[in-house]
Amino acid sequence: MRNTIDASKLDLNETIVNIRRVAKTVKGGRNMRFSVTVVVGDGDGHVGVGLGKAQEIPEAVRKATEDAKKKLITVPMVGTTIPHRNLGVFGAGRVLLMPAAPGTGVIAGSSVRTVLEAAGLKDIRAKSIGSNNTGNMAYAALEGLKNLMTVEEVARRRGKTKEEILG
Repeated sequence: MRNTIDASKLDLNETIVNIRRVAKTVKGGRNMRFSVTVVVGDGDGHVGVGLGKAQEIPEAVRKATEDAKKKLITVPMVGTTIPHRNLGVFGAGRVLLMPAAPGTGVIAGSSVRTVLEAAGLKDIRAKSIGSNNTGNMAYAALEGLKNLMTVEEVARRRGKTKEEILG
């Protein structure tokens, strides 16, 4: 498991992915609340996704931002892309992340693009499969990025040198 990241030392940008009004029916009528999904990232390999719920939108955004900062991860990068293909799964949402050649740009839809750009990836392709729920897609993209491995990590796990892995 990777080390936790101290969010206070990073210059994080927050982006609101979606705001949903949710209702709970009770005896006296309906209780309205807001559910907000926020992506935070420094554009240099650190990204997190959080969810916040409250009766007021600003309070829900604050809670979501705090949650995202708690869930920050470090993304292994090779130049401006990722080291290998990977599938991120969260609920019914699946996101296929694929490395791309320099100059390709970020080819992704919905909230996946927001997560990838917040992480600082410049050349990557992503395909959303299954769900189109923006919150689940953001979390699936985060799971995909979390499970990426560098050549050094693979070599250490297999008890080999980096050169043996690369051939």
